[in-house]
Amino acid sequence: MTNAPDKRPAFEPASELLRRPEADPNMKRPTSTVAGVTLVFLRVLSGLIVLVIIILNWRATVREIDITVEGAESTPEVAQAVLIAVIVFLVVVLLVDAGLAIFILTGHNWARVLVMTFSAISITGSFIQWWSEGQEISITGSLLTLGLDILILLALSSRSAAAYARRNERREPAPTD
Repeated sequence: MTNAPDKRPAFEPASELLRRPEADPNMKRPTSTVAGVTLVFLRVLSGLIVLVIIILNWRATVREIDITVEGAESTPEVAQAVLIAVIVFLVVVLLVDAGLAIFILTGHNWARVLVMTFSAISITGSFIQWWSEGQEISITGSLLTLGLDILILLALSSRSAAAYARRNERREPAPTD
């Protein structure tokens, strides 16, 4: 066993795990934060690739959309309008994701927590689809996004990423007895 200062014991009490890291306003950006931001940008890039594929296969995608409402059948015009709305929504989501990545890179804790929350929701959604609908997790399907979300969650939830994001927070002095 080494006595390296960055090493932690294998088993720590919960009080130690929940203790806030020391504040250091001059802290350098940790590798875990850079890795998390890179993964967020990779998630944005994968979303852009999906959008490009949808746009390149526009006619086939419109034909595949089936929107049935009671008493009305799906028409190509309605399918096209829905597809345009979905694309606009996805573009907005990707822009927000890229913006959050920039905020994380500059050390904003709220952006880090928000991205981790979105990743956790996405992972949970993939699990629910797998569990209830039997959706296969494959390389051509949801494996890429699921893997990116898990890696984002791991990178941004690290102690060093949390310490960097919270380095400028004001803290109450510890009560003395």
